[in-house]
Amino acid sequence: MPDSPLPLLFLDIDGPLIPFGATRQLFPNGYPTYEAAHRVPREAEAHPLITRVDPAHGPRLMALPCELVWATTWMSDANAVIAPWLGLPDLPVVAWPEPTAEDGRDGLHWKTRTLLSWAAGRPFAWVDDEITDHDRTWIEHHSPGPALLHRVDPRLGITPHDFSVLGKWLGSSETVS
Repeated sequence: MPDSPLPLLFLDIDGPLIPFGATRQLFPNGYPTYEAAHRVPREAEAHPLITRVDPAHGPRLMALPCELVWATTWMSDANAVIAPWLGLPDLPVVAWPEPTAEDGRDGLHWKTRTLLSWAAGRPFAWVDDEITDHDRTWIEHHSPGPALLHRVDPRLGITPHDFSVLGKWLGSSETVS
């Protein structure tokens, strides 16, 4: 992990960038779809849900005052498929430990402890669709630095409101070293 004065932004893909689970009532004609703004590799073109990812999110993410980090089960596929679609460079990827029988027994999301460890005291925001109040409380009591756990509605994916919340928090004096 490079040393950086910027806070980290841990970003999940399924839910925040690829919306799912909405009813026809919310999207009568199905989810909006998009075309890539530039050339993408075959891996990206072949993904069945890639057209749900709004390529405009790439510049919005790059404009945030943070270091972007993939925090997703997509692992290296995030850089092979999603990053090119969004026009992002390869980003660091959180490596998840092997699951154990203890994971989730205390009500924490299985990513929570790993992300706190990865942050190593740096301020961080975590964008995911599975964050709970229990995760927020646990981080509040265990994080040595500021943290924002931001839950995105998976039916909508990340919205302008979400970007606004993230931008304000990431740019606040509390998060800048």
